Amino acid sequence: MSGANQSSVSEFLLLGLSRQPQQQQLLFVLFLSMYLATVLGNLLILLAISTDARLHTPMYFFLSNLSFVDVCFSSTTVPKMLANHVLGSQAISFSGCLTQMYFVFLFVDMDNFLLAVMAYDRFVAVCHPLHYTTKMTRQLCVLMVAGSWIVGNLNVLLHTLLMAQLSFCGDNAIPHFFCEIAALLKLSCSDTQLNEMMILVEAGLVMIAPFVCILVSYVFIAGAVLRVPSLGGRWKAFSTCGSHLAVVSLFYGTIIFLYFSPSASHSSENVIASAVLFTVVTPMLNPFIYSLRNKDIKIALGKVVTMRFFFT
Repeated sequence: MSGANQSSVSEFLLLGLSRQPQQQQLLFVLFLSMYLATVLGNLLILLAISTDARLHTPMYFFLSNLSFVDVCFSSTTVPKMLANHVLGSQAISFSGCLTQMYFVFLFVDMDNFLLAVMAYDRFVAVCHPLHYTTKMTRQLCVLMVAGSWIVGNLNVLLHTLLMAQLSFCGDNAIPHFFCEIAALLKLSCSDTQLNEMMILVEAGLVMIAPFVCILVSYVFIAGAVLRVPSLGGRWKAFSTCGSHLAVVSLFYGTIIFLYFSPSASHSSENVIASAVLFTVVTPMLNPFIYSLRNKDIKIALGKVVTMRFFFT
């Protein structure tokens, strides 16, 4: 990271969500509660899937990976913000900021890829039910997840290396609660055209392409469901996609508002509010969405809670 040596800024200041002491106390309690709920909810999903043999299927394999990514996603931003509040500090080192940016970007990409992979899984289950076990093999599932990690890391590494080459020689205050890439680019005193161009390319390839794959999958799913003669059969076929659709709507709806809404781009308050929804609220809600709409998950979670209560 030679760019760090060229920069007169050795650390950044994360201004957080509020400068009012009373609001800071309230936000600390709120974010701590949401973070604990996120970790607990997603870990329960992981534990339920790992201990129930009936859930050792491709759909739940992908769900367990999504839960793991959501725990990591929240852990990349929220603990640092909470620690800064406890320590009475706003500082984050240059290298720490780049590291945080790297992992935020990585887990966004992983959420994106995993939702696309889960959409393909639902497409095969609904449109080709007789060939589901032969198409969705364990080897293919592992390959798709591993490929997502590899592509995500390569993509984020490119952005991080480009960011490391920039110089920061003026203002070091980030009006955010984590090192968001757009906020960092605004602070640079170097030419950021290459960085901005690569972000646009990344948005086209890494974000929009999986989203299109999800849309195409659900077009075929809707077509297959409409061909089912009975209303009950249609509902049963489509209900297997309900949780995934809810998570997809929450994830992409927030991204569209955060990065593609004209009003959001001109309002720092809207940007920060969307980022909170994106990095904190969404990972917290995902396990609740899947557990409330999925009978198998409810049964598995009930067994986990019962076993925990019995052994204590």
